[in-house]
Amino acid sequence: MTESTDLGPEDRKIVTLARSARARNGVPEGAAVRDETGRTYVAGSVALDSLRLSALRTAVAMAVASGAQSLEAAAVVSAADALPTEDLAAVRDLGGAGTPVFLAGADGTVRATLGTG
Repeated sequence: MTESTDLGPEDRKIVTLARSARARNGVPEGAAVRDETGRTYVAGSVALDSLRLSALRTAVAMAVASGAQSLEAAAVVSAADALPTEDLAAVRDLGGAGTPVFLAGADGTVRATLGTG
């Protein structure tokens, strides 16, 4: 487990943004990603009859649609113990194999730092 206070300020920020998206929208997951310029993209999970997206894939899609060329880091707040390989693949596609993904609980405590490699 990684204490959120062990993270740098920019990484703590995306965990906080992911947490607020989850709470604000009343969804199972919140996510935030930071691109190569420091811009952040925040999303919740999408659960429509015709469209289902995890919060992380939604945030990555928002970054791509906004012109991001790369990702520096990502964060997900969820009750899940792990993330689907498709979520990590989306981060890897834009950010590369070394992009960290912080998985935190509802309280914002980072439980794991996942690799996308």
